[in-house]
Amino acid sequence: MTVGEQIKILCVRSGISVSELSRRLGKTNQAFGQKLKRGTFTVDEMKEVAKAVGCTYEGAFSLPDGSKVEY
Repeated sequence: MTVGEQIKILCVRSGISVSELSRRLGKTNQAFGQKLKRGTFTVDEMKEVAKAVGCTYEGAFSLPDGSKVEY
C-alpha cells in the first residue's frame, strides 16, 4: 500500500474528504493531489497530516531484539 493510499484511507476513517485535509494543511487541492500521487511525504509531513485529522503518526523500525529506531 502506498503512502497516498494510506492517507486516503485515513481520510475515510476520519470522516473527511481529501479536499478538506488539503484545506486543513493549507495546501491547494491540486498540489496536495499531486503529492498524494507521488507519495513523497517526509516524517514531519506525516505528523502534520496526523495532527490535521486528530490522530498521531508513529514511524519506527522495530528490531528483532525488541528495540526501536524512531524518528
